[in-house]
Amino acid sequence: MSGGVDSSLTAAILICKGYEVVGVTMQLESDNFRERSCCSSKDVDDAAAVAEKLGIDFHVVDFRADFQKNVINYFVAEYLNGRTPNPCVRCNKRIKFGKLFDFADEIGADFLATGHYARIVFEDNRYKLKKALDIRKDQSYVLYNLTPEKLSRIILPLGEMTKIETRALAEKLNLPVAQKPDSQEICFIPDNDYKSFLQNFAPNAEALQAGEIVDTAGKILGRHNGVANYTIGQRKGLGIAAPNPLYVVKIDAENNQVIVGGADEVFSSELTAENVHWIYEPAFPARLTAKIRYGPRVADCTVYENLRVKFDTPQRAVTAGQSIVFYDGDEVLGGGVIR
Repeated sequence: MSGGVDSSLTAAILICKGYEVVGVTMQLESDNFRERSCCSSKDVDDAAAVAEKLGIDFHVVDFRADFQKNVINYFVAEYLNGRTPNPCVRCNKRIKFGKLFDFADEIGADFLATGHYARIVFEDNRYKLKKALDIRKDQSYVLYNLTPEKLSRIILPLGEMTKIETRALAEKLNLPVAQKPDSQEICFIPDNDYKSFLQNFAPNAEALQAGEIVDTAGKILGRHNGVANYTIGQRKGLGIAAPNPLYVVKIDAENNQVIVGGADEVFSSELTAENVHWIYEPAFPARLTAKIRYGPRVADCTVYENLRVKFDTPQRAVTAGQSIVFYDGDEVLGGGVIR
């Protein structure tokens, strides 16, 4: 229970269905957390208030050290290596469906339920992870690291609901957080200013030192203020006068260079992935669809056994460090980190 409307309604729905429900909130907050994050001290209070209203036992588990080690430190290290990480994917793997799953086992729980917008269905004699029916809220992208065994013990009641329906039902059930705003951006980044966060966290890092901005032929065009402050596809803030718009097409942390090019050079027809996890591994080469970032857009592709992915249509701003997630129709088969 994060203290928001989604997880609060999840608890209420399961009570209505006859489950014995126990509420658990993860304490992740550090000095970095914003008030409107998913795990601030106010959210813990809100979750406790909902649990009291629902009449269920409530636990707060202190995962601050694990969150710092497995999510925040990872986030910083990836940026300092010239990559753009997705901390939510990491948090779901290591914390929400890692440490929290362990706690569920400790207290003898049969299932772990969350307010994620995704579906788990039992078809063809196996548990499948599928997109939410409300594609605008679908969160299946960040759950690709789940396993068949965990899918058999996870309940996602909101996967067939829209956000409008969620709030309406929460109002009907008189939940105190029914109209609470959704959390935004990354929970541990104040004001969504990751550049200032990195500067405060690692002020002397080489990736935050000035260097050259060059074109794809190696010609020096200007200076940057640290490769960690740039991402693939970026156009604004380059400080370069040019007859045509320039975009970041590559980040070379080893040589402390930001490489820029024209609009057509931002597109890629292939990528390779690492740290791949398959819920169900397909036969290769596999014709699938894939997402290269969080959002509704998918692309047709062919996936090869060495995790080379070839797109039918070139994709814009393929970014190292982001996750690529593979779908067979609505089903998530697995994913990996773009290399």
